[in-house]
Amino acid sequence: MSALKERVALVTGASRGIGAATARLLSQAGAQVIITHRDSAGDAQEVLGSLTGDGHRLVQVSAADSDGLRAAAAVVAESEGRLDILVNNAAMSRVVPHADLDALDDELFDAILQTNVRGAFATVRAFRALLAAGEGGLIVNISSLAAKMANGSNIAYCASKAAMDNMTMSLARALAPEIRVFSVAPGLVDTEFTRAWAPEVRRRYIEQSPMGRLPDPEDIAQAVLALATGLPMTTGVVVPVDGGRPLGAPREPRKRDGQRP
Repeated sequence: MSALKERVALVTGASRGIGAATARLLSQAGAQVIITHRDSAGDAQEVLGSLTGDGHRLVQVSAADSDGLRAAAAVVAESEGRLDILVNNAAMSRVVPHADLDALDDELFDAILQTNVRGAFATVRAFRALLAAGEGGLIVNISSLAAKMANGSNIAYCASKAAMDNMTMSLARALAPEIRVFSVAPGLVDTEFTRAWAPEVRRRYIEQSPMGRLPDPEDIAQAVLALATGLPMTTGVVVPVDGGRPLGAPREPRKRDGQRP
C-alpha cells in the first residue's frame, strides 16, 4: 500500500488500542507517522517499533497541555515541514455507573472534558497552520457511539463525545476548504479497557449488533484510512463504526460466538 506516500500523519494517544492500530495502518499505507503519548513511553516505543517504513517518531505531550502542543507543532514544522493528517485519539474515562452521581465527582468530570474536548480542540488549534498549508488537510476526531446513545462508561464521557461531534461540525465549517474534519464513532470496541467489563455487558452489546461482534481497533483504523484516501467532497460528518448497533438486535437469534444458529 502506498496511498499515503510522502504524507505525514500525527496520531495522539497512540500507545495502545485504537491509536496504535491507526498508526500502524497509516504507516502501512505509506505515511510517515508521529505518535504522541502522555506517560506511556514503553508502550509508545513498542508501537513505534511496529510501524512499517522509516521516519516515524514519538512525541511526549499531553492533550491537556496547550503550551506543549504548540511546542510540538513547532518541532513538526521544523522537522517534517508539513502535516497532512491529524487523528485526535487521546482520551480518558473511568467506569462510573450512571445512577451514581456522587461517584462522578468534579475532579473526574473536569478531567474528562479537559482531555476529550478541550484537548482535541487545543491540538487542532496548535496544528491548524500545518494542516492548512498542504494539499488538503484532514482531521479525524475519535468519538463514540456514546455521544448518540448516552450509555458509555460514565455520564461525563458521553457528554464529552457529544461535544466532540458538535465541535467536529463547527471545525469543518471554520476550517474549510483547506481542511476536512470528521468524527469516527465506534461502538463498544474490543480493547484492553473494555475486556475488563462484565462479560454480560459485552455479551449484550454483541447480541444487539446486527454484525454479531464488537468492532476491534483495526476496524476503527480502517475507517480513518478510508477518510484519508477518499471522500474529498465530504466534511463535518460522524462516521459510525458500531456494527449497526443502533438498528437493534437482528431478527434471528445469534449464538454467543457471533454466528447464526
